[in-house]
Amino acid sequence: MSFKEQRKPESNARFLCILSETGLRHAAAGRKRTGGSRPSSGRERAGGEWRTDQNMSDETKQEDGQEQQAGSPPPEGNAQKGGEQTTIRLDDLKGRFLSNDLADNMSSFDRVLQVEKNFDILKRVFFIGERQACFYFIDGFHKDDTLQRLLQYFYGLKAEDTPQSFEELLQKYLPYGELELVRDMDKLLGAILSGKPALIVDGFGVSVTVDFRDYPARSVSEPDKDKAMRGSKDGFVETLVFNTALIRRRIRTPQFTIEMLSVGKSSRTDIAMCYMEDRVDKKFLDTVTKRIKGINIDALTMNQQSLAECMFGTRWLDPFPKFKYSERPDTAAACILEGNIVLLVDNSPSAMILPASIFDIVEEADDYYFPPVTGTYLRLSRIIINFLAIILTPLFLLLTEYPEYVPKGFEFIAIKETMNIPLIWQFLILEFTIDGLRLASINTPNMLSTPLSVVSGLVIGEFTVSSGWFNAEAMMYMAFVAIANYTQVNFELGYALKFMRLITLLLTAWFGIWGFAGGLIFSLACLCFNRTIAGKSYIYPLIPFHFRELARRLFRVSLPASEKRRRS
Repeated sequence: MSFKEQRKPESNARFLCILSETGLRHAAAGRKRTGGSRPSSGRERAGGEWRTDQNMSDETKQEDGQEQQAGSPPPEGNAQKGGEQTTIRLDDLKGRFLSNDLADNMSSFDRVLQVEKNFDILKRVFFIGERQACFYFIDGFHKDDTLQRLLQYFYGLKAEDTPQSFEELLQKYLPYGELELVRDMDKLLGAILSGKPALIVDGFGVSVTVDFRDYPARSVSEPDKDKAMRGSKDGFVETLVFNTALIRRRIRTPQFTIEMLSVGKSSRTDIAMCYMEDRVDKKFLDTVTKRIKGINIDALTMNQQSLAECMFGTRWLDPFPKFKYSERPDTAAACILEGNIVLLVDNSPSAMILPASIFDIVEEADDYYFPPVTGTYLRLSRIIINFLAIILTPLFLLLTEYPEYVPKGFEFIAIKETMNIPLIWQFLILEFTIDGLRLASINTPNMLSTPLSVVSGLVIGEFTVSSGWFNAEAMMYMAFVAIANYTQVNFELGYALKFMRLITLLLTAWFGIWGFAGGLIFSLACLCFNRTIAGKSYIYPLIPFHFRELARRLFRVSLPASEKRRRS
């Protein structure tokens, strides 16, 4: 752990707010006592004693209280009750703009941010020439050295350097690149809480956010789940700006657009919408934009899943995924170049690609990192294995219950040993057992993963067969099904196929061959009558049938041929 992570709350940024020799928080009081001149130091001699920062801060609060009683009533939301200032509700800031009075602005933000209570929300008061200014920022969300250099620069300004306009301040005295002018108080509050330090200057009814944020983040590395045998080894992380940079690095054209949106009253979660201006479906883009802006919830607690449920309220009984998720920037960039929309949600290390059909979801990066013939083989193998994962156990149950349906030459598949438990129950128990092992492997520490594998292999593989709980044939077919679930990276699709297999398995056990046929028809109907979030067929180009597009989906074509087709 680095020193920055180990530091105490009173260190670094808070140190800048507490320890000072240049006036700072009590500067206003010093100016009143000296006839408006700027104090030369952070301490003053009074009655033979030096008054410290704490003493002068208390005096400043007392003077401010006396002026408040003698002056105009407090601004809206700053009512006092029992001698204590109450906090401002967030709704009170909507529609309000910054005033030219710095004290009024600081009073509002001190209450809404609860600066006195929150140890990590800091306020820094200083002078830019003869103008008083204030920095609001969050400890741990910014670069301390950059803030320190900015403050040192401002301290070096003399009285004749005092900016007379905000434009002069930006042009002469803010040597930094990422600046944004903000007048709306609610928007400024969101910027501060997202980590942008906000500078408010007395006499100017506008604030500037200086973006030198430095979020706690892990380094870019290959994703553990969405791996590829060849190709790049970088992957998305939880920091949004890193993810957009990984895509922008691969698409260097002005047609590539990244729009920033925000969702959630409390979370104010940032969402980056990425697309190609000249290739995206404009109607679908407008639909997605309106739905995101129309979301009215408190927070996106589960990141992308919460966003998906708010944008497109899927049917509860529909298990098939409507989005393609990827942790690979190269996959996201390729989908954007094909005309898709990619949504990146802050704090999520994956991209949401939409719209997506069943053929989009089963595609993987390895299909394109190998020659066309190899990529075609990998793709067809994945599709065939997923299909076998649905019908294998129901078909074996059907042939076991009705031996007359066994084709000639395949009599060896029959179970030779005694079945102590009906085969349907063996399959159901093994289905839940495999899910239990999967959950256990996720929650098992790395140091215990090897003992878990050994125990699982001995108990489930050897002892359950020798004890008579399961037959070896049932274990073998369920092992194939378990392995088949990992041939594609989409967990939602894997569980959708699992549900179809369980339904077909139960119908076969109840109604025999008619149940087996009914289960297959039901699974096919779930695919045929499903729709993507764009309203198109879920299994296009099968329905409606398009031969050339279907051939492209099943067989990997070379890049020049694919580029020629796109241009045509």
